[in-house]
Amino acid sequence: MNLSPEDGELAYELDRAHVFHSWSAQAALTPMVIAGGLGSTVWDFDGNSYLDFSSQLINVNIGHQHPAVIAAIQAQADILTTVAPAAANLARGQAAQRILERAGEQFSKVFFTNGGADANENAMRLARLYTGRDKVLSMYRSYHGNTGSAVAATGDWRRVPNEYARSHVHFFGPYAYRSEFWSTTPEEESSRALHHLERVIQAEGSQSIAAILIETIPGTAGILVPPPGYLAGVRALADKYGIVLIFDEVMCGFGRAGGWFAFQALAEQGDVVVPDLITFAKGVNSGYVPVGGVIIPPFIAEIFDERVFPGGLTYSGHPLAMASIIGALDAMKNEGIVENAARIGRDVLGPGLRALASKHEVIGEVRGLGVFWALDLVADPVTREPLSLAVIGRLKAKLLSLGLLPIFADNRLHVVPPCVVTDEECARALAIFDEAFAAVTVPA
Repeated sequence: MNLSPEDGELAYELDRAHVFHSWSAQAALTPMVIAGGLGSTVWDFDGNSYLDFSSQLINVNIGHQHPAVIAAIQAQADILTTVAPAAANLARGQAAQRILERAGEQFSKVFFTNGGADANENAMRLARLYTGRDKVLSMYRSYHGNTGSAVAATGDWRRVPNEYARSHVHFFGPYAYRSEFWSTTPEEESSRALHHLERVIQAEGSQSIAAILIETIPGTAGILVPPPGYLAGVRALADKYGIVLIFDEVMCGFGRAGGWFAFQALAEQGDVVVPDLITFAKGVNSGYVPVGGVIIPPFIAEIFDERVFPGGLTYSGHPLAMASIIGALDAMKNEGIVENAARIGRDVLGPGLRALASKHEVIGEVRGLGVFWALDLVADPVTREPLSLAVIGRLKAKLLSLGLLPIFADNRLHVVPPCVVTDEECARALAIFDEAFAAVTVPA
């Protein structure tokens, strides 16, 4: 495309004049202007290119402007651009079929939503209707969306000014590097976190709890890969007390963790667990068109054979979104994109990030799978005091100046490129990280 700095200036001026941004104090914003992208790279109107190691909001799994996804959207637009959810539509059925093929034979239906938040809303609704119970348990270190119940289920600071929904209870999940349980090994962290969860269930009254909602791998909270046995232990507690287990795979699903779903990637490491409900969204089509959904097993779907399900959305299963899912999932299968994400994590990013940690004391811990990694940054490697936001700001500016678009959450640098990222692009990114960490030192 022809890049005009004047267009970039106009885009910035229009944004600051008219756009109200999420999770922000508006006056201080200086948003980056992105003009275009391709694969793992984006650029601005001044011609500056950046390796996109943020995947925007950790969702562009198939990379920017993948031709198969664009072609699928265009082809559907020529046939039918919208249709009511009560009608049957070929693209909707084919998208659901492809999702279920990847989720596994335990699941039979997909309820489509507009995004991840309303996917979680409807998963909680299904659990409450199925059990006849009300409470939902979720982690303090979590993010489940910005709608009524989803934000109440969220554990981080965004919940506090938005607690309008009822019957949400929080618990601490495992985080061995900053343990709430004084554990010294992953095994201790797992067993003590499970003991804590069971005590919360008992104290709340198990007969009042409809669901346990957890991100299979908590993302915004720090890419907290669960220690061995934890998910299996949560599954056992859900079964023991008759609670529906919901895995939120909005961020960690569809290649991000090196499997079609993160619970499948973790199963390859020995923690074989299948949830009752799965929520998904942006990873399924890389956010090209807004979409989300709930993957439902027969034993829950069948209770609505003769009973009305009290939920719905005008754009549920929107044809353009469905086409983008078909295009994305077919391309990911045909091009081995999920396998590439697993290999990159195992052979390139994991070893490379650990090598950086051995060189830079500011990196307290490296954790992740696939193309889903976080660096826990510290001011002191002994006390593990989090790196200050002032230093984080300098580090972000340095990375941008070196041509890499990063994403930070609190004191953590999340390393989350598209699943199509190449070895060469990872090598460039690792070199940029190395230079930035060397240049940005922690004040005495």
